[in-house]
Amino acid sequence: MPLHEIFVGLGVAVAAVVFVREARRRGALNEQSLFAVAGALVGGAIGMRLAGWMETLQLDSLWLYGSRSILGGLTGAYVGVLVAKRIIGFRERTGDLFAPAVALGMAVGRIGCHLTEAPGRPTDLPWGVHAPATTPECPGCLAGQAMHPSFIYEIIFQLAAFTALVWARDRLTRPGELFTLYVAAYAIFRFLVEFTRANETIWLDLTRPQWFLLPGMLLLAVRLGYGWRRGYYAPCSSGRS
Repeated sequence: MPLHEIFVGLGVAVAAVVFVREARRRGALNEQSLFAVAGALVGGAIGMRLAGWMETLQLDSLWLYGSRSILGGLTGAYVGVLVAKRIIGFRERTGDLFAPAVALGMAVGRIGCHLTEAPGRPTDLPWGVHAPATTPECPGCLAGQAMHPSFIYEIIFQLAAFTALVWARDRLTRPGELFTLYVAAYAIFRFLVEFTRANETIWLDLTRPQWFLLPGMLLLAVRLGYGWRRGYYAPCSSGRS
């Protein structure tokens, strides 16, 4: 069974349900927001495949490997939303609608990654996991080594992020800030969890995703500092609702 694709599809379905429920709760469920969702789906599909293809630069691998690049998919989805909104002239911010949906959808989708991909780097920690020797691109699997359950780490993070976003969504009243916090938190988490992933390092012991994330993290740090100085996040830090 194509477990990876099945769980990716389930993740997209879960994200769509959460988005619709959140949009309805905020009174923002309309043709424009649904068009933004369509842009996210198309952009995400293109982004995943382009990011995967850039690792091989072979046209015959465009469909096969592209579907496994989450960062490419998220970047493509973001661009897709911007393009879709530009096409219809929709100027309202929609990021806060997407943030909880993406977090829960990612948690579901990563189950497929855990079941089909190399778990992570070798570890002596008691919660290290073993994977079948048939797992692609996994020398540790062939050697029977215990490895970091890196995708389990991400599932836990995404579930915690979803819970935090639901808690904060009525406290952060400035449009776009919920989405900004989620993206910043995920960027930091993903950079750190890469040290446990099985991805190849390319320079200074950092992986391609880490080099991809570095400039974005710098921009997000500036953006968060800007919001913090203006008190955008005060309702969350003080616990006020």
